[in-house]
Order: sequence, then structure tokens, then C-alpha cells
Amino acid sequence: MLSTQTRLRVEFICDRISKSAEVSLIDISWIQKLADRNPTVASALRKARRASMSEDLPKDGLDAFMADLDIGDPDPSNHLQGPQDPITLAEWFSNRRAWFRGQLE
Repeated sequence: MLSTQTRLRVEFICDRISKSAEVSLIDISWIQKLADRNPTVASALRKARRASMSEDLPKDGLDAFMADLDIGDPDPSNHLQGPQDPITLAEWFSNRRAWFRGQLE
């Protein structure tokens, strides 16, 4: 559970991220460390990042559905596009977190 002060700071930072406003490096570092340990903060941060990157996307369709369910990676640079050879797929999966590969940390 987050304290009121922490929750308000998280909301402030996420709001600034979602509006593509400037956020200090100290705040980004702080919220990322908190998100690594708190799933609620991680979800809020993903939603904020997704909102900042998808301002021009239509409000219906698969992208909006995935955003509403908070699934998928909001960063398009982490997506694989098109057919992939087995080596590229193996490298991509090996760079994912342990939980993604089904291993406990």
C-alpha cells in the first residue's frame, strides 16, 4: 500500500508522462524503481507511457482494447515485426525478464 504522499507523487509524474511534458531524471528514476517493486505503480506507469505514445491512434480497435486491459508493451521499439528467424526470436526472449520466460526470480 502506498502512502498518500507517494501516491500523489506517482499520479503527478504519470500525468506529466501521459501529456508528454518534461519530467526530471530524478523523478523518472524514482518511479521506475518503485514500479519494479509495486505492480500498481508499474501499471500506472505503463498506462502513462502508452497514453503519451498513442495520442494519434484511434480510440477503437485492437490497440485501444489492449490499452484498456493494460496488456502488451507500450514501447513499440520492444515489438518484433514480421517473420523472424529462430535465432532472432531466441535472442528476443532471452532478453525478457525471468517472469516472462516462466521462471521465478
